[in-house]
Amino acid sequence: MRGTAAILDHVRLVWASLWSDRALLYRQELGLSPRESTIAVVVQELVQGRASGVAFSRSPTAADEAVVEAVWGLNQGLVDGTVQPDRWHLDRMSGELRRHLPAERREAVRVEAAGVGLAPLDEARRTRPPLERAEVAGLFEVLQSVAALFGAPQDVEWTLADRGLALLQARPVTTVEEDGDDKRRWYVSLHRSLGNLEALRQRIEAELLPGMERDAAAMAAVDLAALDDAALVEELRRRRAIRDGWVEAYWRDCIPFAHGMRLFGQIYNDRVGPQDPFEFVELLNDGQLLARSRDAELLQLAQELEQGGDAARLEALLQRYGLGGLAAAPGALRGLLSRLQERSTTARAVDAAGLRTRFLQRFDGEERERMAGLLELARASYRLRDDDNIYLGRVEDQLTAALREARRRRLEVRDAELHALLQQLEDPSLESSATPAADAAASRFSARARQLVGQPASPGLAVGPAQVIRGPQDLLEFREGHVLVCDAIDPTMTFVAPLAAGIVERRGGMLIHGAIIAREYGIPAVTGVPDATEWIRDGDPITVDGHLGIVTLG
Repeated sequence: MRGTAAILDHVRLVWASLWSDRALLYRQELGLSPRESTIAVVVQELVQGRASGVAFSRSPTAADEAVVEAVWGLNQGLVDGTVQPDRWHLDRMSGELRRHLPAERREAVRVEAAGVGLAPLDEARRTRPPLERAEVAGLFEVLQSVAALFGAPQDVEWTLADRGLALLQARPVTTVEEDGDDKRRWYVSLHRSLGNLEALRQRIEAELLPGMERDAAAMAAVDLAALDDAALVEELRRRRAIRDGWVEAYWRDCIPFAHGMRLFGQIYNDRVGPQDPFEFVELLNDGQLLARSRDAELLQLAQELEQGGDAARLEALLQRYGLGGLAAAPGALRGLLSRLQERSTTARAVDAAGLRTRFLQRFDGEERERMAGLLELARASYRLRDDDNIYLGRVEDQLTAALREARRRRLEVRDAELHALLQQLEDPSLESSATPAADAAASRFSARARQLVGQPASPGLAVGPAQVIRGPQDLLEFREGHVLVCDAIDPTMTFVAPLAAGIVERRGGMLIHGAIIAREYGIPAVTGVPDATEWIRDGDPITVDGHLGIVTLG
């Protein structure tokens, strides 16, 4: 898209992005006021550099070094991880080269007729680095000047065109040591290119999910009761390490892959211009969610149990879907399943085929084929964003099983982290990520909130008593017609959603699990409500306005 009209359209889109779910959550996490936040729109010339990269006047990991990274072509490939960069480590004071780490150079991001895309490198560029030694030295001098100008170490993005070096942006270097809680770089990393998302999908489907399943099955095969105390402690440590490794992989790959939905939604809205900006979500559910299969199996098994079926099958089913902890209270679980049977809510009918045709008709030729591929990737993003939690839940279940065995033996564990996990098993409210107790706000303030404002996530109005969910066991007591209030609904909780009159979540966004399931079932929902589980108490009568994003107490 080129020309003045296209530029003005995109200026408006940038302004509107200040109020996107992602930007609102970003400001909330950083403690910034949405009312006082402003945004500037910078219109820049597109410089088609032959090589591009980033440079740090002080390395984020080594205070005595400067670092230069470079790739052939445009910088997008480096920023989103699609293209591996060459890296030069320099003495921070003198600029003397300490080491050069060459990349495996295969592709570059270049400008195409429909935007940008990956293109293979010719043999000459594959065999030599994007920068000559003299160019690295010249970039170091410019880097030092920029740092002196701003009076602080700088992270600079640059490109090298035929007319010389062009600086694209500069910002202060953020080091892990100075600010370990700074989430800015992580938020930026969520925005991925189509090529990077396709690679992530391959890794998640071919490596991560099978790996989680394999590790969970191997742990389930261990007879915990047969281990002596010392061996059980070692098994606890082993399972914790396995769980932590998969959690790291989940945040590194699975969470960024969810951007596939956003990327598709952006293009859908630009071309289709629907009245409902979240209409695109209707195309994403292909009916293959593991959570859907689980819910159907749970209800079928509940009917069989009422007729004298085998209770052991229920426990096996729960473990298969990462819900083994719920088997500890079989009576309460059966009561919940009975209530779900009586409700038997079905999802809304959606003409996904018609919406797909409407979308693809906006494109021609090869571009239409690319958009069909993007839709399939977005559907995988939607599906895996749900399924990966269930796979991870299976791993978590096996750690919890070992913790239960240790608690049963009243085992003394000296490892501080394992001891904390055992305490959490005794009292889930001790979990570090848990929100404060419901009356914490009342103990600090004499007034109570009347209205809480969040983001409209699913249209409609709902009135009912609040039921605050702080842990998996709370799900077993959930009652039909109540408003489900929680930190965030994850796939292990979605099977109770049909009972809810409305949903209120602390976390924000139209593409989180709670928002998606609420829209499918036509349940009014508001997300991104700060301290929702702190201000709202069990039994509070509340009104959920999913049109305006307002929760009224009393």
